[in-house]
Amino acid sequence: MVDTPSASRNVPIAGVIGWPIAHSRSPRLHGHWLQRYGITGHYVPLPVMPEHLAEVLRAMPRMGFVGANVTIPHKESVLALADVVTDRAALIGAANTLIFRPDGKIHADNTDGYGFIANIRQHAPDWSPGLGPAAVIGAGGAARAVVASLLESGVPELRITNRTRIRAEQIKAEFGAKVVVYDWAQAGNMLEGAVTVVNATSMGMEGKPPLRVPLDALASGTLATDLVYTPLMTSFLQEAQARGCKIVDGLGMLLHQATPGFERWFGHRPEVDDELRRAVLA
Repeated sequence: MVDTPSASRNVPIAGVIGWPIAHSRSPRLHGHWLQRYGITGHYVPLPVMPEHLAEVLRAMPRMGFVGANVTIPHKESVLALADVVTDRAALIGAANTLIFRPDGKIHADNTDGYGFIANIRQHAPDWSPGLGPAAVIGAGGAARAVVASLLESGVPELRITNRTRIRAEQIKAEFGAKVVVYDWAQAGNMLEGAVTVVNATSMGMEGKPPLRVPLDALASGTLATDLVYTPLMTSFLQEAQARGCKIVDGLGMLLHQATPGFERWFGHRPEVDDELRRAVLA
């Protein structure tokens, strides 16, 4: 059979934009779903230097792309290049999911907070965010998505600490009175009475410095989760588990944040399960 333009014209293409991008697990993740559901489509890694981002984004819809994920270092800069920005992406100050609309406009969203909460709900279904304070370690882009989603989930108080205090203060200024800033030297004290504790830094990741926050104040039954997923069991999660905490690793956030984009691009709501986890970790 001869492959004519009409035969291949409507095959959707998506990808992940970053610099560098070779480390990304997103192609494996979306590729698994495409194969699993028998969908004719493609998802590719796209190494794009910052100075070429605007040019690449404008060309992608004309190349057959229906959308893209966005990762470091482009998550903030794509907001200025998008035609439509969702309220949550604007609040967080970053986008990780782009949809190229039929009218040619670029729609930017942030699904990190959704992925964060969905991961907890899947692995700790009894979690009740309203029962007490949440404590977030870190104040970078990922932390902003976590803060927004925790406040939306109904935490009565959100404690935050960061090595550079001004970044935590900026989050308080933008997210309001429920946010309480702690000095980095007082990070261990911040955990006292918290029912949810989140490491939203890269500390503890392979090749990065360890997280050196004292965990003595962690109470048994506290939910502890780490955004780091290499390794899956960080030293933070290991110690939290030893103290009787319910732990949730960071891989599920990556998996769940991908579902809204996949559904929009390829027309099928995918499932996050153990089979997917194995495929992404393989």
